[in-house]
Parts: sequence; C-alpha cells; structure tokens
Amino acid sequence: MGHCEKLERMYLSSPTSEAYDADIDITEGAATVTVPVQDKQFHAAGGVHGSVYFKLLDDAAFFAVNSLIEDVFVLTTSFNLHLTRPVSGGELRAEGTVVNDNPSQLIGEAVAYDGDDNQIARGTGTFARSDTELSPEIGYE
Repeated sequence: MGHCEKLERMYLSSPTSEAYDADIDITEGAATVTVPVQDKQFHAAGGVHGSVYFKLLDDAAFFAVNSLIEDVFVLTTSFNLHLTRPVSGGELRAEGTVVNDNPSQLIGEAVAYDGDDNQIARGTGTFARSDTELSPEIGYE
C-alpha cells in the first residue's frame, strides 16, 4: 500500500473524521475532502457553522502537504479562512493543493464548493513537520 493510501486510512480512522462522516481522496500534492451537510452542523440561523468550513479546508490543504512528506505527520501552524457563501444542505467538497513545499515552509491552499459547484470558502495554511512519525500507532497503515 502506498503513502497516499495510508494517509487516507489514517484520516478515515480518526474520531473527528468519523464524527463528520468525512471522506478523502489523496494524490501526490493534492487532496479532496467531502462532508455531507448535517443538521448538527448548523448555527442558530440554519446554515453550516464556520467550524465545518475550517475543518474541510484545513484537512484538504493539510493532506495535500502531508502527501509530500513520507516520514512524519505535519502540523497546521496557521490558517487563513475566507467564507464566501452560506450552505444549508447537500454536500461540501474541498480541493487542496500544495503552494510551496520547500523544507523551511510548507504552504497549502484549499477551495470549498457546495453540491452545485458554487465556491463557498477558501483558505491557505502554513504547515510544519512534527516529531510524530507516520506509523501504525496513529493509523498510518
């Protein structure tokens, strides 16, 4: 099994991904995350809360970056988020890519869409290599 497949298994086995019923597809330098809209994600006005947008975008950018790092887990050190359209149903999808992958600075970005392919949010993150090895203990298998 290849690196990207192991990252997918790690993502899908995490409690937070299970809670959101999230799915992921990872290729070298890119990741797509999908999350179905659920009533439990709504704020008081009936739209998806911004925390769901953040998770979707961060996960897509994060795994795009980690697809290029085969020995350790990366960490999000900063993330800028722009919400552009409310959503209250269907499915959310974020497409992440790597913007910069030099050793001193890993930058990923992601764009989120609703089920009609309308852009709903975008974000850019900076990521750092951690000391946590990619291993079966964290679901990388």
